[in-house]
Amino acid sequence: MSFTRRKFIDCTCRSIAVLGAASALRKFGLMNAYAQTVNDYKALVCIFLFGGNDGNNTIIPLNPNGTTVSDYTATRGGLALSNPLPITLAHSQAAYANNFGLHPSMLDIQALFGQNRIALVANVGSLIQPTTKTQYQSSSFPKPSNLFSHSDQQNEGQTAGSNSLGTFGWGGRMADVLQPVYGSSQYPMVVSVSGASVFGTGKQTTQVTVIPPANTGPVSGQSCLSIANANCGNRDSAQQQLLTFDSGVSLVQAASGVTSKAFQYTTILNTARAGQPPLQSLFPANNGLSTQLREVAEIIAVHQTLGVGRQIFFVSLGGFDTHTNQLATQASLLTQVSQGMNAFYSALTLAGYQDKVVTFTLSDFARTLQPNTGGGTDHAWGNHNIVMGGVVKGGDMYGQYPALQFQSAQDVGANGRWIPTTSIDQYGATLASWFGVSAADLPYVFPHIQNFPNQQSLGFL
Repeated sequence: MSFTRRKFIDCTCRSIAVLGAASALRKFGLMNAYAQTVNDYKALVCIFLFGGNDGNNTIIPLNPNGTTVSDYTATRGGLALSNPLPITLAHSQAAYANNFGLHPSMLDIQALFGQNRIALVANVGSLIQPTTKTQYQSSSFPKPSNLFSHSDQQNEGQTAGSNSLGTFGWGGRMADVLQPVYGSSQYPMVVSVSGASVFGTGKQTTQVTVIPPANTGPVSGQSCLSIANANCGNRDSAQQQLLTFDSGVSLVQAASGVTSKAFQYTTILNTARAGQPPLQSLFPANNGLSTQLREVAEIIAVHQTLGVGRQIFFVSLGGFDTHTNQLATQASLLTQVSQGMNAFYSALTLAGYQDKVVTFTLSDFARTLQPNTGGGTDHAWGNHNIVMGGVVKGGDMYGQYPALQFQSAQDVGANGRWIPTTSIDQYGATLASWFGVSAADLPYVFPHIQNFPNQQSLGFL
């Protein structure tokens, strides 16, 4: 069979990820040498919604009498939702006052918003500097490259870069600058539960990839490294032996080095989790995002044993590229988001970590306000995001919600593609500052933050 470069990279990442799996754990011995007392602990959890979540149907403006505003119903056509979940903002949002609704599938998010545990951040996107419609239309004005392209905007969202060539993510760069203070642990600061991510890749930072139990290998859905099974044991031993061979081929030797590290990280994590009581919070079944978030919660629960004072996690949910059948597809996906985030927050609260962990969403881009002929929407730009945590100044919306009008000053054309009024740099810098990144280090993490001098913090933390 043909073995392309893409297939090789994919298989390599999957193999390393399986080695990092942590499910039903067996003991590997004590790890007191790795542990330290960590009093100042904080974690960031990025939930990436791959495909481009439709923000226009995630947060919906309402009239004071509870009916949907005429701009929305007139422009959304058959995609207009008639039963959004009402929320009341602490502060006014221009023409819409403080009356908004959430997608009807987001019951748990509505409840958390009412408890001031959720903040909404409006119209966020890739920007090099503040941009008006006139400037956007100028060929000489600096703009992010390949707007409205999935792969490019996924990369730019995770790197805070101006093009898709970036290989280091802003999560990884945060770890780079904090490593001298919080890097004494032998377990990495950055953990992806959704495959190898650009977001968590730093210049000096090692990212470890963990696969939750429901998504792992061929034996009962679990990893060979975590099962007392003869066949698994044989495969484990054989793979360990392969790592001792010296082929003389630099690529193979490098891969062996990475795989050896994966075994080491798995041993450290398995040891830390051995005997750990199960989480008391009930995570919903058949929910891939919940499965990932449960894994994150279990790793957070052993952070003191791991000896880490800062942790950055990457999880994801795909399927948001809704060119057709958007109403049913988005309803199902946002149910997973709402239930998963609620279960995760409940687990953190029961463990006493609700004030130490901030969870936030990102996506490729938004989708057009105007529906297409297939009952869906096309690629757009500025999008709305959700931030959750006990330290979040919740019950409010930050940033500027766009006017839902075609050809408005915020529409790049005539279909409802919003020019972002908040940059990814500003959004990320607000999170990074809470996390402990100094003002002096922000330009390293967010290369364009100095282009937004008047509002480098959005104030939701």
